[in-house]
Amino acid sequence: MSETAPFQAELPGAAAAAVGIVRKLASCGHQALLAGGCVRDLLLGLQPQDYDVATDATPEQICRLFSRTRKVGVQFGVVLVQRRRRWIEVATFRSDGQYLDGRRPCAVHFSDARHDAQRRDFTINGMFLDPLGRTLIDYVGGRRDLEAGLVRAIGEPAARFAEDHLRLIRAVRFAARLGFEIEPATLAALKAGAASLTTVAAERVRDELEKMLTHPTRRRAFEGLAETGLLPFLWPGAAWTAEQIRAGSRMLARLPPRVSFALALAVLLSDRSTREVHEICRALTCSNEQREAVAWLCEHQRDLDDPERPSLAELKRLLAHAAFGDLRCWAEARYAELPEGPQRLEALQRRVAAIPAEALRPAPLVSGDDLLARGVEPGPIYKEVLEELYTRQLNDLLRTRQEGLQALEELLARRRHG
Repeated sequence: MSETAPFQAELPGAAAAAVGIVRKLASCGHQALLAGGCVRDLLLGLQPQDYDVATDATPEQICRLFSRTRKVGVQFGVVLVQRRRRWIEVATFRSDGQYLDGRRPCAVHFSDARHDAQRRDFTINGMFLDPLGRTLIDYVGGRRDLEAGLVRAIGEPAARFAEDHLRLIRAVRFAARLGFEIEPATLAALKAGAASLTTVAAERVRDELEKMLTHPTRRRAFEGLAETGLLPFLWPGAAWTAEQIRAGSRMLARLPPRVSFALALAVLLSDRSTREVHEICRALTCSNEQREAVAWLCEHQRDLDDPERPSLAELKRLLAHAAFGDLRCWAEARYAELPEGPQRLEALQRRVAAIPAEALRPAPLVSGDDLLARGVEPGPIYKEVLEELYTRQLNDLLRTRQEGLQALEELLARRRHG
């Protein structure tokens, strides 16, 4: 059964590149349609992040028709076409053979729009839009489910999840982001197959988790992962107590709409040891920068709870770190839970504003060469002495090189005399 309906909304300017590709394919006798998530978002009045085209043209025909192409998945009928400085995914209509690895079909067969819709994941992602004829083409009941606010697997839910186990977590992400419910049969199959998430490549899980946690609906997404039983399978050995889930959910809700993945992940791992945080980030294949940021945030998460407590040097060192903005954001989210929160927020703002940027990383007044010139043998003493002097400098207790050298002499004398 198929449903067609007029599409009367004005297409955003960002759709022009994809529409241009559709127009050229159509002028050469091919059927070409906007497909998937962009159609869903357009029907919901949202701005699509990207636009995909589906067509009956084969990859070879697509490459002959367009001068700038990239063959990124020709075996699956996928070609990237550059148009107006954008790379648009253009895929040939296909039906899939068996999925043997929980990710990709062992074979694909080029087909038509109806069969292409049937092999997709959820009904709301299975619709097409003819932007030239302004017609919605729906073979899977996607518009009905959009109106009902449902995430429903196309066809038999267990079979759809068995084809690509990442669909388990994608169902939760779509439901959270759109404010939808997961259709009961789809939800039952999701819960039954939750453990299959462990077969998915870690970077694919991390990508989905990052999309969830950096979106304003992160709390609902996290709670969805818990309710569907997916949380224990996000990485090997993942374990969550009920209190960790409650605390994580509460703090995710306190964060502002847009935050970094590092901050959101740190919030969820806040009571884990530094070693465990590093292990989890590695298991999720986070970048080194992300992993270091998450660990630093967890280690320093309480440093701003009382904004008057850190010394000037301690505050400068925090400010100098690349993740300080996230740390401050986290502290301000905790202030929101406290009766004295406004006072703490004002104190933090005042102290931070009082420190000029050039004061965060001043050149040291004293260096190792100064110790060497005084006959000090290289060793741990260098780090200890230089660290103490630099801390005094950050605390504005030493302002000139002369003051620094005098303090060095005093420190060395004190050490010599025990």
